[in-house]
Amino acid sequence: MNEKTNQYARLLDIMDRLREECPWDRKQTWDTLRSNTIEECFELCESIISKDYDSIREELGDLLLHIVFYGKIAQEEGRFDMADVARGICDKLIYRHPHVFGDTRVNDAGDVARNWEQLKKREKSGKGTLSGVPKGLPAMIKAFRIQQKVAGVGFDWSDKRDVWAKVKEEIGEFESEAEGSDRAEEEFGDLMFSLINAARHYGIDPENALERCNRKFISRFERLEQLAQERDTALKELDIEQMEELWQKAKKEEGTI
Repeated sequence: MNEKTNQYARLLDIMDRLREECPWDRKQTWDTLRSNTIEECFELCESIISKDYDSIREELGDLLLHIVFYGKIAQEEGRFDMADVARGICDKLIYRHPHVFGDTRVNDAGDVARNWEQLKKREKSGKGTLSGVPKGLPAMIKAFRIQQKVAGVGFDWSDKRDVWAKVKEEIGEFESEAEGSDRAEEEFGDLMFSLINAARHYGIDPENALERCNRKFISRFERLEQLAQERDTALKELDIEQMEELWQKAKKEEGTI
């Protein structure tokens, strides 16, 4: 048995023992673990954004623990076990990669993505293209997945210029409705949806892009506050021009324009 297999078997053995001997682990159910699983996913995502590889390794372990935990609960209930989980994903990967395990030919990653969506749709015959998009996804991620899925069946712009034309159209429609209109929120949603679509066409994950922007803003604003303190001035006592001066200084310090 190689080291990878050894450690995975060790984890399964530890889980067996925890479910027998630990009062807390013995109490856990599908429902009690769910919120913790969501938290672990977000912690992993945060580590990935930060490129903190030690943290990524640790968070992957935490998430793997949850997967094994669910597998153990399912085994106890006679539903399935971790071998069934592994077998299922292995069979799915082989089926959805006919260009690797079969004789299908592809030219690029775009062909792979389109084939993937077609195969998924065939697996779920009778269901719509968007039936597999989880309802509980955050809105930005959901919009991105919706656009990926409809693109997989050919509902997509073929030219990036058309994408930008749509963005500009939505900006105009929002501007015309922004002041005192009941449709302002709807038009803003349309604008965001079109921007997310533009990001997809340029190979940008909008969730990652926005999170990096959030972090950059936090870093600059915290430095702005520090610069104000160095002048023995409360931030709220500065006017917007003075704040802008400190903001530009903070940007210059981090080497951006």
